[in-house]
Amino acid sequence: MGRKFVVGGNWKMNGTKAQINEILGFLKAGPLNADTEVVIGVPAIYLDYVKSNAPANVEVAAQNAYKAEKGAFTGETSPLMLKDIGVNWVILGHSERRQIFGESDELIAEKVAFALSNGLKVIACIGETLEERDAGKSEEVVFRQTQAIANQIKDWSNVVLAYEPVWAIGTGKTATPQQAQEVHQSLRQWISKNISPEVANAVRIQYGGSVTGANAKELGSQADIDGFLVGGASLKPEFVSIVNARQ
Repeated sequence: MGRKFVVGGNWKMNGTKAQINEILGFLKAGPLNADTEVVIGVPAIYLDYVKSNAPANVEVAAQNAYKAEKGAFTGETSPLMLKDIGVNWVILGHSERRQIFGESDELIAEKVAFALSNGLKVIACIGETLEERDAGKSEEVVFRQTQAIANQIKDWSNVVLAYEPVWAIGTGKTATPQQAQEVHQSLRQWISKNISPEVANAVRIQYGGSVTGANAKELGSQADIDGFLVGGASLKPEFVSIVNARQ
């Protein structure tokens, strides 16, 4: 039983109801490869609307959630609220949450553990900046971020890891399929050694650095790339061809 290909579309802070209806239109038209799991990350204010209107073969994810059931945490959303409206996924630790909002490895790991304990599936993001890559620290950073999560959780069955080379997001620099495969492979080897061979073999690792309709097929053919976390392209009809990269 191989790892099921999983493609996430992270809308980030984008969308109006009119735009969302267009996106839902091309997702419904598809056709989407039935062998690929599809999850769209939607701004909190539209989660209920999208969950109610998305086709049955497309899952809906929040882009963030806090590590508490409820309380005095202004502006935050809890996993219980997400479950209450039928949302089963959450994206945590995205590079923008880490860089712009200062979220630490530890906080992200705590949020991952809390979301899992409340029955959510998690896309947990990891990845290095251009400075870290140029300093030869790619693996060190990615392993450190993964270790923080491993310190907090035991069961990885509802976790998808998303490797996002921050230096390849909207910078004009892109990782070649071979570069991406190398990081995925070394990450899987690290997981095998430091967590368990079973987790390493089963956990799905998405690639998330400037994936487009043009490069998705070659990226998707790499042995250790089990899907994508797509940003801007998930707002456009080309997202369908990215979902179908393995066809």
